[in-house]
Amino acid sequence: MLKFVTNLPRTAKSLVLVCMDALLLPFALWAAIGLRLDVWRFPQIYSWWVYPIVSIVAIPIFVRLGLYRAVIRYIEARAMTMVVVAVTVAVCLFAAVLVFLTLPPVPRGAMLIYWMMATLFIGGSRFLARAVLQKTASSNLKHDRQSVVIYGAGSSGRQLAVALRAGRDFQPVAFVDDSTALQGMQIVGLKTYAPDDLPRLVERFAIRQVLLAIPSAGRSRRLQIINQLEPLKVEVRVIPGMSDLVDGVVKAEDIREVEIDDLLGREIVPPQQDLLKANILGKHVMVTGAGGSIGSELCRQIVLGRPATLVLYEQSEFALYSIEQELEAIITNKRLGVRLMSVLGSVRDEARLCDVMMSCGIQTVYHAAAYKHVPIVEFNMTEGILNNVFGTLATARAAIASEVEIMVLISTDKAVRPTNIMGASKRFAELVLQAYANDPAVQTRFCMVRFGNVLGSSGSVVPLFRKQILGGGPVTVTHPDITRYFMTIPEASQLVIQAGAMSQGGEVFVLNMGEPVKISDLARRMIHLSGFSVKDDVSPDGDIEIRFSGLRPGEKLYEELLIGDDVAGTRHPKIMMATEHFFARDKLSLIITRLFEACEKNNHDEIVLILHECVSGFRMVNEIRDHLYGLNASQLRSAGGAATIH
Repeated sequence: MLKFVTNLPRTAKSLVLVCMDALLLPFALWAAIGLRLDVWRFPQIYSWWVYPIVSIVAIPIFVRLGLYRAVIRYIEARAMTMVVVAVTVAVCLFAAVLVFLTLPPVPRGAMLIYWMMATLFIGGSRFLARAVLQKTASSNLKHDRQSVVIYGAGSSGRQLAVALRAGRDFQPVAFVDDSTALQGMQIVGLKTYAPDDLPRLVERFAIRQVLLAIPSAGRSRRLQIINQLEPLKVEVRVIPGMSDLVDGVVKAEDIREVEIDDLLGREIVPPQQDLLKANILGKHVMVTGAGGSIGSELCRQIVLGRPATLVLYEQSEFALYSIEQELEAIITNKRLGVRLMSVLGSVRDEARLCDVMMSCGIQTVYHAAAYKHVPIVEFNMTEGILNNVFGTLATARAAIASEVEIMVLISTDKAVRPTNIMGASKRFAELVLQAYANDPAVQTRFCMVRFGNVLGSSGSVVPLFRKQILGGGPVTVTHPDITRYFMTIPEASQLVIQAGAMSQGGEVFVLNMGEPVKISDLARRMIHLSGFSVKDDVSPDGDIEIRFSGLRPGEKLYEELLIGDDVAGTRHPKIMMATEHFFARDKLSLIITRLFEACEKNNHDEIVLILHECVSGFRMVNEIRDHLYGLNASQLRSAGGAATIH
């Protein structure tokens, strides 16, 4: 019978409620008079036809106030307020009908009892039905639902537990909380345990997932909890902060995987608003490479700073379209009033750049356009140099001709003592801007911001690891000892903007990336926190293997951020300023001419030789060249360490 009712259409269910209320209300009136007068025969002081009047009066009021629109299975406690209001209005109107029909009034005591009993019957019937429906649904789904533990018994944890119970995928079985005041208590029907009880809970309930419902905890505290959970080999997932959720409601679909920034535990320093606005607020701003990982995030941060105009300069039509649509939505939703212009073009086209900058009155340029994938640039050396070096040169010349106030180059830690063409090309691009910045005749300010890997960028190792884990492995790491610096894209973009605001011209800013991370350790932790074990010599029966594939062409075991030791702090704790060697503009012009001629002839030999002469610490070891170009050592000749490749 219950299954038949639950499968009825929505209209039919509402009719069932109407019929139930139509029977309960006369019964409530009869019981109230019986309790007051101790008369239990039927009819009592009225004829039988008076009793249905209560339903005839009340049902239209209930309909008008929406008592039949609520979904009983998900009805909330606050719905009782509307029941009280509806019953009160119905009782008052019934009393008025009795007067109008000149019938004997119901004794005041009986009327009060009737109001209480009608409220109890109408409200209680709905919550009783909800409990039965939820219990039935829970019983039907219990064998398919996954038991989970919620870490955090605060507001977010409680709402998450309620949301999960209403869903079909997860069954919360317990809370875990650091607060001793909550431990041992029953919260929304779940017992709260201490963190030390987690291993026992995992074994007892066959837990495969732990959900972190602690959005207010700092990164360092989340890292401590994740470190505690890692040996349990359970999948750890995180719910976002309440401020990130619509109307403060936690939904099951808002749960996300543990991100790399949770594993790093780095505390983000809040941006200094005066630095964020200095080169943006009310100004005409241009971003080259606006569709890339860094460029697109720069655009998002810049739009929030309310520039007068933001020019998106990008050579990929799809990337340009994607970021334009996203920014248009942000501008509309937040009513920012920013003028957005999307321009297709290459940074090697100086005339195009100059025309755009002049026509838009550009005051600030963020140059993020670059070829950055190390192996690809190694195989496409000439194109890498033309884009990264001569693209920067063309952008700088256009900025000078257009009287741009400041140009900020997005650089990389791979520019420090590079072992690959990509890193060497980025260091050469820095030299170009340093030369212009130290020319007294140039009014435009130039600066560079150098940082390491950003999380979520194209080619990032984290999504690759996650994909490999989902596929059952193996997880591929190039070398057991390889380390990298990591930073989130939003944090890096904000620091780039703040660094540019501090520039007086010619500075090489270096972002404080925190401690380097060993990639093999990162892979191991991601496997554990996905609920799997690592398959190795110690655990041959593990789930997922970590396989070492060898360093890629031009790849270093570790990255550096400084060429020399001459570094100074700035007013921002996450931004340092390096003093490094550069060439005067006239001397660099001769070198640039040689480099351009080498690129025109596609003379890789000469390109590498020039880079060796100009880029401090640049080296291409023979093993890399052999692997890269498929040549034997006898087919290579040394030219200042350069390979002969035609």
